[in-house]
Amino acid sequence: MTSEKESNGLDNYAFALEGRFCDLQEKGEDLDSSIDEDTNKLAYCVTDVPPWYLSILLGAQHCLTAFGGIIAIPLILSQGLCLQHDSLTQSRLISTIFFVSGICTLLQVTFGIRLPILQGGTFTLLAPSMAMLSMPEFRCPAWTQNASSVNTSSTEFIEVWQRRMRALQGSIIVGSIFQVFVGFSGLIGLFMRFIGPLTIAPTIALIGLSLFDSAGSSAGNHWGISSMTTALIILFSQYLRHIALPFPTYSKDKKLHTSRVCIFQILPVLLGITVSWLICYILTTYNVLPAEPGQYGYLARTDLKGEVISQAPWFTFPYPGQWGKPTVSLAGVVGILAGVISSMIESVGDYHACARLSGAPPPPRHAINRGIGIEGIGCLLAGAWGTGNGTTSYSENVGALGITKVGSRVVIVASGVFMVAMGILGKMGAVFATIPSPVIGGMFMVMFGVICAAGVSNLQYADMNSSRNIFIFGFSMFSGLVIPNWILKNPKAIATGVVEFDQMLQVLLTTSMFVGGFFGFVLDNTVPGSKQERGILAWNKAHEDDSCETLETGEVYNLPFGLTSYLSSFSWLRYVPFCPPGLSSSLDPKQPLGTPDPGQIMIGVGL
Repeated sequence: MTSEKESNGLDNYAFALEGRFCDLQEKGEDLDSSIDEDTNKLAYCVTDVPPWYLSILLGAQHCLTAFGGIIAIPLILSQGLCLQHDSLTQSRLISTIFFVSGICTLLQVTFGIRLPILQGGTFTLLAPSMAMLSMPEFRCPAWTQNASSVNTSSTEFIEVWQRRMRALQGSIIVGSIFQVFVGFSGLIGLFMRFIGPLTIAPTIALIGLSLFDSAGSSAGNHWGISSMTTALIILFSQYLRHIALPFPTYSKDKKLHTSRVCIFQILPVLLGITVSWLICYILTTYNVLPAEPGQYGYLARTDLKGEVISQAPWFTFPYPGQWGKPTVSLAGVVGILAGVISSMIESVGDYHACARLSGAPPPPRHAINRGIGIEGIGCLLAGAWGTGNGTTSYSENVGALGITKVGSRVVIVASGVFMVAMGILGKMGAVFATIPSPVIGGMFMVMFGVICAAGVSNLQYADMNSSRNIFIFGFSMFSGLVIPNWILKNPKAIATGVVEFDQMLQVLLTTSMFVGGFFGFVLDNTVPGSKQERGILAWNKAHEDDSCETLETGEVYNLPFGLTSYLSSFSWLRYVPFCPPGLSSSLDPKQPLGTPDPGQIMIGVGL
């Protein structure tokens, strides 16, 4: 006789074989409901603590899900930093971004929004960063483009890329201070009041479109390998995503047994890269790929960076200021601010989606303020450590919650610990730095396309039968492509007589997401149109803030380690934007004051 959990269809999901369900059927509800309804149930809610071995496995899975995005950012930045031929430094950048992402994840889950949401590098800061590095004073010298001319240990070369990194660091640090202020002051609500789908859609879509040159340059090194990588990722993520493969699983009832897991749906990018990487290794071993540096396809070989793994240390500990003292430029700060604002808006949507998928009530205003503020602190740490990027909430991992049906934040704590450990293991970063360039290009073809589509998907809230909305979106998108392209081809066209102002305009007008988002914001807020036509009503409904302070809301979003109990004695703190309102009434009467729940204890151990 089959067990109840087998009959309700949950056996098709990874690790959903034990634990309690958050959404139990009500009395009178038909027990023979469809599988689609049953699979909406969660095995573990946000405050639940799964068994330790399950937390470790699911935490490792979230790390693997984030691999593609986290690794892609340093590899893209290496082109603007003149590091294409310095794989050892690339591995150090990869280790640094993993280390900082792990710390930011632990901070966010513990003191921020307190939802199971993973933090990592953000593509919204990548576009203004590349625009800044394309300025005349930051363009790479011609000799750095030739692998035979680059001596990666020379003082001259080190100064070339570290000067660019320090300029990026300073801009990110200043921009993150603005995000900290917006979050902890509660101004994020004011920003959201004037921003709707017609602003978000071109802003996010142009992030992907503006990076087409990076994707083409990498993929063009061997179109056969890059096309194979793209085809594999598409095959795994679209055609095979519902195919479940048997995997060994352990539970108290069944002991060691097999369970069917939709592995292709969980790890399509990582599987696609791994298979293409392996094929490149086989082609290199049998000398199918050319061995002469000038021949087409040479960069697809896997033995070009083999010495990196042996040279990289087993253990490395990234630290603030490891590339030198950060420098600040007005142009860089203004460009980064455009990316920071986009990142904040995107994160608010991720918070609501994560709450729905983890069995939590909608995040209240104070939790959103705290989450955005902690993300600002995360960007500050990323700038200080020198990742060349910031941090943001990862939408890919929010989707993974719906796949695994495990919404426990303890699992994300395990992910944060994993990423910190990976950042310390120097050999790990070196391994990923050896991925052939065409394989990376094939991954970019898919990832940048998905980012573009994710931006366009925001138009579902607006009435796209309206000529007003069609005009605003079309003009914003086209302007975001035309103006930056023309400025890049005519860098001397901006000459106001004030060097700092010229640099600021240069960065802003070559950042596609800023140009498109600016026109979308201005036109959407000035061209007459009803709120329903603009999509504001549907947008607000999808991102509405549940202000009621129920016991369940306090249980999820209150501060950890008994801090809420302690702060309840200060009545004035209820007026602080990032503190829970009505502190004294939101405490759980069943729990002694100052005593954290088991989930908080696990988080404390992780920290």
